[in-house]
Amino acid sequence: MARRRIHSQDFFMLAITSQDVYVHTSQGRLFARRWDPAGEDAAGAPVVLFHDSLGCVELWRDFPEQLAQETGRSVIAYDRLGFGRSDPNAAVFEPGFVAEEAQGGFRSLREELGIGPFVGFGHSVGGGMAVCSAGVYADDCQALITESAQMYAEDRTLAGIRAARQNFAEPGQLDRLKKYHGEKAAWVLSAWIDTWLAPEFAGWNLDEQLRQVRCPVLALHGEEDEYGSPLHQDKIVALAGGRAVLLENCGHVPHREQSRIVLDVVGQWLKTVR
Repeated sequence: MARRRIHSQDFFMLAITSQDVYVHTSQGRLFARRWDPAGEDAAGAPVVLFHDSLGCVELWRDFPEQLAQETGRSVIAYDRLGFGRSDPNAAVFEPGFVAEEAQGGFRSLREELGIGPFVGFGHSVGGGMAVCSAGVYADDCQALITESAQMYAEDRTLAGIRAARQNFAEPGQLDRLKKYHGEKAAWVLSAWIDTWLAPEFAGWNLDEQLRQVRCPVLALHGEEDEYGSPLHQDKIVALAGGRAVLLENCGHVPHREQSRIVLDVVGQWLKTVR
């Protein structure tokens, strides 16, 4: 039987404090939250979380605090413009929107919060944004973690989005998003479905951005991810290098479905990053 390595955190809990802030940009305010080990110096560069296509700070739930506990690092999450508690966004996304976040919302976040060196952690499309940010700020990005990230418009990804479109067409389904995005919910849904299913998005990929990554990379992927096969993980490792971890019996949201495994893997891996 496999033995689980016991960490010091198993014997005591770090006190974690949280703080909500608003980041000002030329397009509107971005909501952000940070979790910091209380009364102690953080163990390294902060981890910045990039959320998925329907996500926001609140939808990370208790994972950021758990990640701060596991790593001893500060963790920062923010709502992209138009999502969660951030101001509305009237934009219609073009295929380049994933790469543009690095010099848009994330750049504003770095400037306002004084973020220098950082660890990027992105889920789903946020994984692509973390990749792009790691390339643009290669001197400051100390490590990159992707989770269920999409690197191109794969057939499985588009099929999953079409299925979701049907599901959200059912009465009451949009209310699930309104709980987190309020009256912006319809825009959030359209920004996901209409952008990815647009004909001009079919040739989208992040090959060029992956080649710009210079830091250590950890690519996590669920074996049963309904929005992308492990081929995305393979492409990350082929073009950016790093370590791939395929999670058995796991779908698109490993940090929720197998949180303990994700925390263990990420925590141990970050200890090896210099």
